[in-house]
Amino acid sequence: MMKILQQGAEAIIYLKEGNIIKDRIKKSYRNKELDEKIRKQRTKSEFNLLEKSHKIINSPKPNFPPEKNKIEMPFIDGKKLSEHLDNLSLKEQKLICKKIGKNTAKLHEKNIIHGDLTTSNMILKDNKIFFIDFGLGFISNKIEDNAVDIHLFKEALEAKHFKNWEILFHEFLIGYQKYSKNKKVLEQLKKVELRGRYRH
Repeated sequence: MMKILQQGAEAIIYLKEGNIIKDRIKKSYRNKELDEKIRKQRTKSEFNLLEKSHKIINSPKPNFPPEKNKIEMPFIDGKKLSEHLDNLSLKEQKLICKKIGKNTAKLHEKNIIHGDLTTSNMILKDNKIFFIDFGLGFISNKIEDNAVDIHLFKEALEAKHFKNWEILFHEFLIGYQKYSKNKKVLEQLKKVELRGRYRH
């Protein structure tokens, strides 16, 4: 018996016997062979990122190599951070964001870019933060890609947790700076933010 937890543009997320199954959706507007190739590549890429990430931070470890366009991994029975963060005390929120900064730096040190770094892709369980959904992630050692990853998190805080977003992002940066060896990332972040303001 499978229960649909989430259905997005790219994939359907099922719950089955304590496991999550992520199944990439066919795109009818694409050539059938091309669609199959793209979905297979993206599934394999996400599987590889999850395999690497779970050894560095808290994130789900796939149960076995992907079957067709599906990835199976353990279900993390916690609270989605996007829905729960604002219910915590400011002290707890600050501590969590510092942990997120630390974990992001750990990924970046291993050249892993999450690609969709938002509180919607984080689970809080037993005071631990689990990063999920690496579907837009990739491997890169470019400072620009690290900076954009951080900028996405900043924008997510501002949009979803606007009451304390500036304080929380400051805590994120403290955590990030403590564990990141590359001091140029935050300099690049300022340039990314300037480009964003210019576009708006």
